[in-house]
Amino acid sequence: MRDPDLLMNIPELSNDSPEMDLSIYPERKRFPFCIVWTPLPILTYILPFIGHMGIATSAGVIRDFAGHYYVSEDNMAFGKPTKYWQLDYTKAKGGIHGWDAGIAEASEIYKTKMHNLCCDNCHSHVATALNLMSYNNLNNWNMVKLAFLMLLHGKYVSISGFLKTWLPFFILVTIILTLSLCVC
Repeated sequence: MRDPDLLMNIPELSNDSPEMDLSIYPERKRFPFCIVWTPLPILTYILPFIGHMGIATSAGVIRDFAGHYYVSEDNMAFGKPTKYWQLDYTKAKGGIHGWDAGIAEASEIYKTKMHNLCCDNCHSHVATALNLMSYNNLNNWNMVKLAFLMLLHGKYVSISGFLKTWLPFFILVTIILTLSLCVC
């Protein structure tokens, strides 16, 4: 399923390029070599580890499978990222070029797919990109593994990112506990 033309359209940067900036800039939505995450309304309120996921290029441009036949660029479907997990681009087959090519190819593949909340979704898009670049010499990335690793390794962009993720859940739990105590 690899498209050789996609590999030709990626700007060439060496792995030790002086232009390489690995800095995270949440205010500018720049997350180079990162998997990014944002809450899904209602669903994240109930299960705070479930959310919307995207993957950023070497330049920090976020790509996310946002709906049927649509992969957005720098406009995440459910708002700005609240969490990110920066990966080591040297673990991608082909380094920077391999990282960007994997994202480009996964995005082209997902532009032909219907979105399915349970099976073929934003997490699957990210997993496909990681599989195409053979990240960490693995080709078995999947949505469950990514959800777990994002929960484990993800960093919040700010206090407000943490609150946006967890506050609705804590409010819901507090209401349920209060109501259950009142009934007893």
